Amino acid sequence: MTASNYQPQRRKIHPAWLRVTHWATAISVLILITSGWRIYDASPLFTAVYFPESLTLGGWLAGALLWHFAAMWLLAASLLAYLTIGLLSGRFAHSLFPISLRDAVRDLGAAFRGALSHEDLSRYNMIQKLAYLGIIVDMVVLILSGLALWKPVQFSVLCRLLGEYDSARVVHFFAMVFMVAFLVVHVAMALLVPRSLLAMVRGR
Repeated sequence: MTASNYQPQRRKIHPAWLRVTHWATAISVLILITSGWRIYDASPLFTAVYFPESLTLGGWLAGALLWHFAAMWLLAASLLAYLTIGLLSGRFAHSLFPISLRDAVRDLGAAFRGALSHEDLSRYNMIQKLAYLGIIVDMVVLILSGLALWKPVQFSVLCRLLGEYDSARVVHFFAMVFMVAFLVVHVAMALLVPRSLLAMVRGR
């Protein structure tokens, strides 16, 4: 089935594979962030930035690393499954494209006025499209920079592309900041539009 003939089901908003990959990604991201904060505290990049131990996972550095690497593979698997099935089914192209700068400006203005429509949950507005595409790219950056930090010798070419080890840490840190910012907005919007959360649980 191609993007051109893809037609969303009349009642089904999110198919099962999308819901599974969504929640698998959500779990992996929460583990990655909280364990990553514990790893960061062991060797901080910025002296003014510190994460309270109560918000971290792992208990100590070695424990946090175990959680972090396990969640990294879960994130990579769920992202790969989402992209593969989404591309082959045509849903990816149907839901996230085309992109229009004019529509993005219009929808952003509507969002600031509190007038952005959420009546049809099967169709993403331009702000959602840009946000979802942005977070997909961000997850790819997190995975690649994470691999460079994990195995800088084995992934030496990747490490050099990121500007060597120290630069890879900076890239990884700010990719995490983007992820956290996305999560805050994403959760806030889900709470403002509860139907969207229900749809991601039951598909309708």
